[in-house]
Amino acid sequence: MKKRQFLTASAAAISLPVLRANAAAPAPALRGPALLTVTGAMVQPNRGPFDPVTDQMMHKQKLSFDKAHAFDYNALLALPAFTIRPTLEYDGKPHLLRGPALVDVVKAAGASLADSGKLVLRAVDGYAATLSLAQARAQRYIVATHLDGAPMALGGLGPLWAVYDADQVPEMAAKPLPERFGACPWALYHIEVQA
Repeated sequence: MKKRQFLTASAAAISLPVLRANAAAPAPALRGPALLTVTGAMVQPNRGPFDPVTDQMMHKQKLSFDKAHAFDYNALLALPAFTIRPTLEYDGKPHLLRGPALVDVVKAAGASLADSGKLVLRAVDGYAATLSLAQARAQRYIVATHLDGAPMALGGLGPLWAVYDADQVPEMAAKPLPERFGACPWALYHIEVQA
């Protein structure tokens, strides 16, 4: 390498961190495949707009967006995690579920967090449930990544499940087990934040 080219490249490399520090900090890049996409009232997108070719499942479910924030598994694990122990309808037994708070996931995506807002939670099979942000906070919904200490697999309840501890919500605990989890889509892959 010629001396002049070396000095020019060195000067550019030194000034790059200064230029980056003055720009708005971009969201961290994904290290693995996206498991969860948050759209809607966004302020910090980290992926491009909806693409009908590469976003086939979203296309089939008639979704569309200009910007979104995607989370890979490690990004979700990096958020503070909570453990709940609800009795599940599938076997009538309590199980440990662990993952970040749903409101923390939405906040980490940069979405607006007014209590009057709504969250539309979508599963890979097309099932969708809508709840208010106030309900997500009050009932302490989590995005579960682990069931009984193990990561949840696709094809079961995972890899992500929007769920709460129905046993700790008196009006829900009074209902029969099959009626407690209608707003808890397993195999969660998309959250739409509505203002």
